[in-house]
Amino acid sequence: MIDLARGARELELAERVRRFVREDVIPYETDPRVERHGPNDDLRRELQAKAKAAGLLGFHLPAEFGGHGLNHRETATVFREAGYSLLGATALNCMAPDEGNMFLLEKAGTPAQKERYLRRMAAGGIRSAFFMTEPDGGAGSDPSMLATTATRDGDGWVINGRKWLITGADGAGVGLVMAKTEGGATIFLVPLPHPGVRTERVLDTIDRTMPGGHAVMTLENVRAGADDILGELDQGFRYAQIRLAPARLTHCMRWWGAAKRAHDIACDYARTRKAFGKTLIEHEGVGFMLADNEIALQQAELMIDWCAWRLDQGVPGTEESSMTKVAVSEALFGIADRCVQVLGGMGITDDTPVHQIFRDIRAFRIYDGPTEVHKWSLAKRIRKRPQVFG
Repeated sequence: MIDLARGARELELAERVRRFVREDVIPYETDPRVERHGPNDDLRRELQAKAKAAGLLGFHLPAEFGGHGLNHRETATVFREAGYSLLGATALNCMAPDEGNMFLLEKAGTPAQKERYLRRMAAGGIRSAFFMTEPDGGAGSDPSMLATTATRDGDGWVINGRKWLITGADGAGVGLVMAKTEGGATIFLVPLPHPGVRTERVLDTIDRTMPGGHAVMTLENVRAGADDILGELDQGFRYAQIRLAPARLTHCMRWWGAAKRAHDIACDYARTRKAFGKTLIEHEGVGFMLADNEIALQQAELMIDWCAWRLDQGVPGTEESSMTKVAVSEALFGIADRCVQVLGGMGITDDTPVHQIFRDIRAFRIYDGPTEVHKWSLAKRIRKRPQVFG
């Protein structure tokens, strides 16, 4: 039976994160170092130094790497508080793709790989990137179309290919590169910068939350040895799934916090702004939108906690995370959209963070699997089930 009760450790940590985000992080939201492609590394390091001083840097990680060893359900409570500011997850070192990459390294990395990469990532010393998606019909929603190759050369491999929409690649210290090998696909750990890895350009996108933005990358004759393989040879897709189900869910957690921020701003505005002789919230058209937000936030929170609980039971969570990603991303976008509408003209200005929350959550409906692909995957599972009647 699912138990959603909050433990004392979880609540205490969530309250500390709540105060830190509101008091120490939100004042940085108008800092000019929040650039078109996300907060730059100078701002990231400054924020993470504050989080470290508060004992909150990488709180989600195992104790061995400076965290509190939270389970998925506990993580959900605290990540929602971290997401209340668009800079919160970066400050606390639990932003994508680093959070998902650290999770996978902790699960599949060798002791030497953890010391070389994970420990530095956990301390905020380097960022990381997951090199999966490709342009021109290559791997994206359909990983079987992977075109980047890793060819045997003596006792190692030579990697060649092109990737795009690679979050955080520009300025990263390590890349987790998915490449086609003879028996399947393999994830290679490539130290960055690397002479064979070139940033073609950083794409201009509607979101601006993730450090490094989203880049087009070329890999040309990048040599990798057996020690650079993450997990097992030819098992890259299996290890990607280990990463993807929890990563989809942590996105839901963080963006829930951002949607709650937008809703709070819209509620405050509706309670004070007057039109046609009364406050906006007294008009049913506005009041009903805010009521819909409250309902959607509660439903999304319950779905996140259910999926997190399932992961804590040891299930792979592929189906559960797909359902949750679809339901939560669509619900949160609806919340953000209604908040822009309630704010009216102010909602499309930089006077509040609401329009940027709207833009970032819109992007969330696409990455880590667009809604339609998850629904298609779920429909395939339904088709394979035995008939109940007939």
